[in-house]
Amino acid sequence: MEKEKIMKISVRSLVEFILREGDIDNRISGGMEKDAMLMGSRLHRKIQRRMGSDYHAEVSLKIQVPCEGFLLQVEGRADGIIKKEDTDEVTVDEIKGVLRDLEYLTAPVGVHLAQAKCYAYMYAKQAALKKICVQMTYCHLESEELKQFTREYLLEDLEEWFLSLAGKYEKWAKFQIMWREKRNTSIQGLIFPFSYRDGQRELAYSVYRTILRRKKLFIQAPTGVGKTMAAVFPAVKAVGEELGEKIFYLTAKTITRTVAEQAFLTLKDQGLSCKVLTLTAKEKICFMEQTVCNPEACPYAKGHYDRVNDAVFELLTAQNTFTRGVLEEQAQKYRVCPFEMSLDISNWVDAVICDYNYVFDPNAHLKRFFSESTKGEYLFLIDEAHNLVERGREMYSAVLYKEEFLLAKRLVKGEDRKLYGRLGECNRLLLALKRECENYEVLNSVSHIVLKLMNLMSEIERFLEECSDEEKREKILELYFRARDFINIHDLLDENYVIYTELEPDGRFKLKLFCVNPSVNLASYLEQGNSTIFFSATLLPVNYYKKLLSVEEKDYAVYAKSSFPEKNRLLLLGTDVSTKYTMRGDVMYERFADYILKIAESRRGNYMVFFPSYRFLEDVYERFAGRTADRPELESIIQSPYMGEEQREQFLEKFEEDRETTLIGFCVMGGIFSEGIDLSRDKLIGAVIVGTGLPQVCNEREILKQFFDKRNMRGFDFAYLYPGMNKVLQSAGRVIRTEKDKGVILLLDERFLGIRYQEIFPREWNQYQTCSLENVEGLVRNFWDSRD
Repeated sequence: MEKEKIMKISVRSLVEFILREGDIDNRISGGMEKDAMLMGSRLHRKIQRRMGSDYHAEVSLKIQVPCEGFLLQVEGRADGIIKKEDTDEVTVDEIKGVLRDLEYLTAPVGVHLAQAKCYAYMYAKQAALKKICVQMTYCHLESEELKQFTREYLLEDLEEWFLSLAGKYEKWAKFQIMWREKRNTSIQGLIFPFSYRDGQRELAYSVYRTILRRKKLFIQAPTGVGKTMAAVFPAVKAVGEELGEKIFYLTAKTITRTVAEQAFLTLKDQGLSCKVLTLTAKEKICFMEQTVCNPEACPYAKGHYDRVNDAVFELLTAQNTFTRGVLEEQAQKYRVCPFEMSLDISNWVDAVICDYNYVFDPNAHLKRFFSESTKGEYLFLIDEAHNLVERGREMYSAVLYKEEFLLAKRLVKGEDRKLYGRLGECNRLLLALKRECENYEVLNSVSHIVLKLMNLMSEIERFLEECSDEEKREKILELYFRARDFINIHDLLDENYVIYTELEPDGRFKLKLFCVNPSVNLASYLEQGNSTIFFSATLLPVNYYKKLLSVEEKDYAVYAKSSFPEKNRLLLLGTDVSTKYTMRGDVMYERFADYILKIAESRRGNYMVFFPSYRFLEDVYERFAGRTADRPELESIIQSPYMGEEQREQFLEKFEEDRETTLIGFCVMGGIFSEGIDLSRDKLIGAVIVGTGLPQVCNEREILKQFFDKRNMRGFDFAYLYPGMNKVLQSAGRVIRTEKDKGVILLLDERFLGIRYQEIFPREWNQYQTCSLENVEGLVRNFWDSRD
């Protein structure tokens, strides 16, 4: 006899999904209340402890509701059950931390009360009670003042209400069961869509084995191996075998998402049934000129929650691929916010393609999947994983500027005495730190400032309730979020952080909680899934990335074999040039310009030249332009610092054109054209890399260096060498995109001959030649003659 299927949902998810209504409105403090809940977990426990012996905290409850063909299991934890010994009276307590003044709270928030009623019904049913009390306890985070609302319910009334709630969810659960059966059947017959390239089969097998063992895998995969499909295919197979329920394909750049979308479409052409969603940032997908999320500014925010569930259900039952265009069309039809609708759709799909921050960023992550209380059967595929080190540092660091408090003080002066006073307190503490700081200063603790920030947030909360000046409100709200982030990151402080102050070159004074090693913070999210695959064409040296991206000692690592014929690439190291600061000047800039000219003259085609900075680029380009002013057969284009999406596309389109001339693109290492772009065959036949890519010496890099030196971990390499060489490898990787590509890579800096640099060279670079300005053109011509 077949076992009856069980679909599980948490109490909170059920009530927040089915009972939401009305507008999206960022002016009311709903968003802040969510922050308050996060900040209030410690206070939660404090309240529970002081409630006395009749109070039973964190009581797990679940109930199964029979539905057509399955059981719906609703489960969760009640904050407290109060049972008085001498009476039959039982009360279910639900605690919520708030920042707003309790006098503004005249009744419980609807979804909060609904949560409590669910627990009350589950407990009363289980204990065979005829009636039960519900108590909503709101606690002010700063003052710890409590406000309670209590009401008694009959079991029969609660039962009718609860079964109606569960009934509204039944069609969603039924859809999910039927879809999963269809999906899993389609996966069973799925075969790899191409002939395996060299190393690709082993790569796919390594990914599958890692998922099977619920481990992490680091993949160094040279360009051309087909690493996207080698990661996606085994992950999809694993979902079909119930080794995971949802794939998160994470990328750092929009352009890489297209490659992931294409991989899933290819598998769908083979018969795969799979729902795939690509998440687009709110600012990009918003229909309005300005992203202001309230019903007065945006018609799509007005009544959004009244219509969105219908919009989502219709789309889910009609489509399997949810790209930006599909989402926008549906959002227009139902007049709902396309971004919020896309987040709702993420609940029901099999794969989500999105930016890192939707999983890892404490402010932007998808709380429905990655809150403290959830754990899912997720599979994480992290593309271009080398980017996650710096992105992780950014996400888990927080900054305060003294000047922002001064500005806020001026805004509220004479208008709000209490807030003015709180801002003054914070400003004085920062001023005291500023007086002790000549350049930068490493500190042991800033908990005294965090205390004042919590006091300040309370006053800002009150101010925002009363303020009608929209411009002023916006500026104070910015400070609120800055303070909130600082408090939240302060909670994460451990031995992987450095606290420091700095006087910036423009005179501003900064206090920073700097996450030097993000591995522990990243782990707190990755642990909520089953398995993680980190992959990149430049994950060298792999131990550097293992230390900064994972806390496990025994993670797997593979180096995929290159499918690219070595004879199709010429790798040259220029020994008579240097980008060291002591060597820079007219003579050296002239020499670099000559190198670029000789490469361009050796064969007609498209080239990219990568520089360590815009300043260096301009200095060399000036000399190059002087040499080619009367040479129409040599065309050059330059990357500028603030290119919009349209300008970037125009830049790349130049390389796609059929031309009779040679095109030289002047670009910056680590910039938008140095990774993620695909110019195969003769669209790009050469890359010139000027310099070793080392980051500029600055206070933060020196802090990094000292941090790792103290731990005997080669501080210079961690702070400068490895990040620099990653930029070099990424830039060089633009040339070789497919097995049939041919091209020249020229590394221009005598430092590349040093052992520390060559230790990081990929295996494929072991056949390099040295050159000088005198013989470079001959070597390049010989290479092309032999290839022709």
